Amino acid sequence: MRLKDKVAVITGAASGFGEGIARRFAEEGAKIVVADLNAKGAKRVAGEIGGAAIPVAVDVSQKSDIEEMVAAAMEAHGRIDIMVNNAGFTHRNGDMLQVDEQTFDLITAVNMKAVYYAALAVVPIMEAQGGGCIITTASTAGIRPRPGLTWYNASKGWAITATKSMAVELAPKNIRVNCLCPVAGETAMLSQFLGEDTPERRAQFRATVPLGRLSKPLDVANAALWLASDEAEFITGVAMEVDGGRCI
Repeated sequence: MRLKDKVAVITGAASGFGEGIARRFAEEGAKIVVADLNAKGAKRVAGEIGGAAIPVAVDVSQKSDIEEMVAAAMEAHGRIDIMVNNAGFTHRNGDMLQVDEQTFDLITAVNMKAVYYAALAVVPIMEAQGGGCIITTASTAGIRPRPGLTWYNASKGWAITATKSMAVELAPKNIRVNCLCPVAGETAMLSQFLGEDTPERRAQFRATVPLGRLSKPLDVANAALWLASDEAEFITGVAMEVDGGRCI
């Protein structure tokens, strides 16, 4: 098992990519902290995983919630080896000038500031342990931005740059930092990305992906698993495209 006895905290783990990552990590022996704003969903996923999985209700836009999440992980398991910043938020595909300030603020809080809060909480723990791994779910939108999702695109570009800078700064502490850049997939945010979730819009989007389909949670989970495993011990600062070739 590639993650045997490692402790992974995963935000946004009650559905979509986060749930896929939680389940895949558990299959490989990790102890999972299923963290999500949706407390009922987090409890469901943790219950279905069983074993050492625990659910934690968390609003990642709030520093106190992040601190409580990390405290719960430490109380349950005594360490944190892997921090997955997966929770995300977007605005509906459309005119950048029509995105209200409240939505803009929530995008920056969830997609950007939460990464900062998580770093403040887990880096000292990982340093004391002798190392660790941080993975953030960014997006192809941060590499090849398209019209209609401007402020979301910008937040994911920030996540990629933050990943690379953190990787350089934390390398002496033996903390690896990487991010994943999935193409749009079967998650709750798909309708927002497409503007309108119809068979026609899906077909139009699939046509822009060389491998001809949307991403799946398992695609992202397998990429995250490799980055979190000892097989990737020399990999840091990478923005891994999980996109079927869309960014080419």
